[in-house]
Amino acid sequence: MGSFKFSITSSAEPNLETNTGQIATPLNGTMESLETKLQALGWSLPPAPKPVGLYKPVLIVGNLAYVSGHGPLLPDGSLMLGRVGLDLDVAAGQAAARQTALAMLATLRRELSSLDRIVRIVKTLGLVRCTDDFGQSPLVINGFSQVFVDLLGNDLGIGARSALGTNSLPNAMAVEVEAIFEIKPLAE
Repeated sequence: MGSFKFSITSSAEPNLETNTGQIATPLNGTMESLETKLQALGWSLPPAPKPVGLYKPVLIVGNLAYVSGHGPLLPDGSLMLGRVGLDLDVAAGQAAARQTALAMLATLRRELSSLDRIVRIVKTLGLVRCTDDFGQSPLVINGFSQVFVDLLGNDLGIGARSALGTNSLPNAMAVEVEAIFEIKPLAE
């Protein structure tokens, strides 16, 4: 599995350097597919998580895919646990947020049949399990957002976003994220 070189600054421009030293390339109908880009980055997706309650992992309405909250699911089925500011630092929180993005991609692949139906990320809500005095939740959720910048580029990989700290998340996982994606219709 690849890794990121995070460079967190106060600038609005994300660091687009990937683990290969290449700059992320935006995708469209004539460029590299998302599936190919994922493979080129050396990222492997965990198994798509199964719902653990009364909800749909993805609900499609028109050309939007609403994705329910996902956590940092590892390939072995375990979750990345901890509280940022206590037993995890910002970098470990970012790694959990990145893993959450990969778990969400696994669910999208299962539900959409192909990641190539994703057009753009529209909105993200990220929750960080943290101490009461931890005020850097947006930096942690950058780990999630950077995945989509690397896959889709700035224009399509950056959407509206909220990042909040919380004292509790299910099963003591470090991060939970829900998101909305614009998708292509099924080919007829």
